[in-house]
Amino acid sequence: MADAIDSNPKEVSRAEAREMVAAAGAQLVDVRADHEWEAGHLPGAVHIALPDLAARVGEIDKDRPVIFYCRSDNRSDMAAAALAEAGYDTAKLAEGATGWEEEGLDLEPEGGYVAESGEAAAVLEARKRAS
Repeated sequence: MADAIDSNPKEVSRAEAREMVAAAGAQLVDVRADHEWEAGHLPGAVHIALPDLAARVGEIDKDRPVIFYCRSDNRSDMAAAALAEAGYDTAKLAEGATGWEEEGLDLEPEGGYVAESGEAAAVLEARKRAS
């Protein structure tokens, strides 16, 4: 009987993620929606929204580790598990962009923030921040 695929991807801390990027050239991939990416994202990350991942997987270097993140964990779980099954060295960022922001780490663009995942809530939040 074949081994079962581990549906629980490896999780890395923020410190581990920064070290993996610096030392191993790991790729940071943001799988959130467009409005979330635009509000604020991790420096050096690329944006491939989860629904686009299958079509854009060729943009991810299979020879380098890849760390997925979303707002918290749900979407990054799915992305990391799917690409691990396809032979990529994957991990997900523990606590996602929310944990990154809560630790006071930089987001791009300057003044960036972690938006709500629901678009309506994000619009209201953006209006509140602008006033």
